[in-house]
Amino acid sequence: MKKKSNEEQNDDLRAQYDLGRFLKTGVQGKYAERFREGTNLVLLAPDVAEAFPTADAVNETLRLVLQLTTLRAEKRRSSAKR
Repeated sequence: MKKKSNEEQNDDLRAQYDLGRFLKTGVQGKYAERFREGTNLVLLAPDVAEAFPTADAVNETLRLVLQLTTLRAEKRRSSAKR
């Protein structure tokens, strides 16, 4: 594939936008560490977000749910063996 010459390239950026001014405050790789950690973002419904105002509250509740489902599964296995 042949590269376009400078004359052939179309710059759709308007002349009044000064990228130098906009790009001075940017930080390269600002979220790279979070991305590598595998951050998952989940959009909560408004009523759920109201009940769980922080990420810690959501995580604590989900851990409790996981413990309860594990206990229930273990109880089912032990009653099935009888």
